Amino acid sequence: MLCAEKAANNPGLFRVSPFPSSLPFIQGIFYGEVLAGTIYNDRMCGRFTRKENMRQLAELLGLKVLPSLRSRYNIAPSQLVACVRTNPESLERECVELQWGLVPSWAKDPSIGYKMINARAETVAEKPSFRKSFKQQRCLVLADGFYEWKREGKTKQPYYIRFKDHRLFAFAGLWERWEKQEPALETCALITTGPNALMEPIHNRMPVILPEQAYASWLNPGLNNTVYLSGLLEPYPAEEMEAYPVSPMVNNPRNDQPECMMPVQ
Repeated sequence: MLCAEKAANNPGLFRVSPFPSSLPFIQGIFYGEVLAGTIYNDRMCGRFTRKENMRQLAELLGLKVLPSLRSRYNIAPSQLVACVRTNPESLERECVELQWGLVPSWAKDPSIGYKMINARAETVAEKPSFRKSFKQQRCLVLADGFYEWKREGKTKQPYYIRFKDHRLFAFAGLWERWEKQEPALETCALITTGPNALMEPIHNRMPVILPEQAYASWLNPGLNNTVYLSGLLEPYPAEEMEAYPVSPMVNNPRNDQPECMMPVQ
């Protein structure tokens, strides 16, 4: 859990830090800001949606069992996210819910996950926190849109980004299993890359969206050629995507309803 504390060098800026579970106001947000009483997320990618029917994608991925998942309009770090991975024991694909914020198996404390919601495509093969997962434990994080904040003067305007045909897609993800508690904690992170032409005016990063033809390679635990895998981590073509401004209500993760993604003038 987290709470807001005044930054020492700016009395108007509040930073997020651990807090008791009795204070749910900003549950699930890591390394964000509370500016003039409003929560912002400065991490990329830090919020997304998953509301479209998964059945078509489940058939494409060959999933035998599809869990019951409710529509989500404002998914935030520390929450459970739907992921497809190859089960390390059965070697069959499965859809599971993992906590967003990767905790490496060697970590002494799971709080390290607070910093691990994203992995950079440029360094994911080298960073100690991610390199094992990048070689052996990759997953698809299911989504149909994501949010990003564009700085406009002294404020930040949230934008919603999706495919023009509104289809479900998959972020490139990594997963880990931390066994220093019972039950074991399973977590994940999203990989980010540079922006495409659509995202460039909004933010200097974007999540890696994998094309369908890359799913099989990404989910193959026997494929550990990091040069080949790194070549999959490119910005998705902008021509198939759209972005539009949305209400500041998305700033607060407690708001998880369709109005979060509605266009505003």
